[in-house]
Amino acid sequence: MASLASKIIKYVNAEVDFKSDVILQDDGNGAYIKEWNLDIKQPTDAQLLAVESDADKLERNNKVIATRKNLYGSSEQQIENIIENGLQAEIDRVNQIKTDNPKED
Repeated sequence: MASLASKIIKYVNAEVDFKSDVILQDDGNGAYIKEWNLDIKQPTDAQLLAVESDADKLERNNKVIATRKNLYGSSEQQIENIIENGLQAEIDRVNQIKTDNPKED
């Protein structure tokens, strides 16, 4: 089940600043919208439910992206690999990481 934040991102179809655009709160019974400061109308529960599948996909892809970044290593490590093994070796390594950790379309 997707987080409320992910559902809101999919609902507005844009990045959201959760410190000013939309303020979420959780008093122990689950997150809810405390403050809505966007030009688009605040979503109903039904509208948020309608984007849940897309929000789930967003969260899964964000996990894949984080895994990929971790496996790519730092820029310095990537440059070192290029210097030691050649550009094609680095391209092949990155492509293998992408193959092993695919994002959903």
